[in-house]
Amino acid sequence: MPLFRLRVYWEDDDQIYRDIEIQSAQTFADLHNIIIKAFEFDGKHPASFFESDDKWNRAGRELSSEVLVNKKDAPALSMVKTPIGALITIPAQKFLYEYRSAKRSWNFWIELIGIEKEEHPKRTYPFVAAKEGVAPAQYGIKGISPERMPETELVNDLGAEEIAEGYSSEGEGSSSGEAEESYDSSSEEEY
Repeated sequence: MPLFRLRVYWEDDDQIYRDIEIQSAQTFADLHNIIIKAFEFDGKHPASFFESDDKWNRAGRELSSEVLVNKKDAPALSMVKTPIGALITIPAQKFLYEYRSAKRSWNFWIELIGIEKEEHPKRTYPFVAAKEGVAPAQYGIKGISPERMPETELVNDLGAEEIAEGYSSEGEGSSSGEAEESYDSSSEEEY
């Protein structure tokens, strides 16, 4: 059974990509699930694949996560029912992948970069073979909670040595042994 190697680029930065190996008999739903996992999204939103031309324009059928059965002359095919091998017809086959929530849509370019004749016996497919770059954040800023943002900016502005010297807390010069209060900007009145 042929094994396809696909490169999945994030549309906004083609230096961020994941290489995925998938069996030709596996479905577009399998590909959807491994892309979600590889880019660390939650998988709670609908998605679609589109056949593409060489310039990343939609040029063919849609495969939707919301369609469960393939029907003749339907506007979209089912990801669950359509095997990858059924739509790979040329050596440099391309697809567009769109993952969309109510507020935002993430677009990815998918390109066939290789075909292997034999599978690796210790791998479970689909398989993420390579990762390049930090995945885009699905919600907010990846790795930093909005509550910690001012603290992070302070660390970046002052540096760890200056913070250790006492620039990071209020109540400098207090030697009475009283507990220092933390700064809460939400309690300030606006003037």
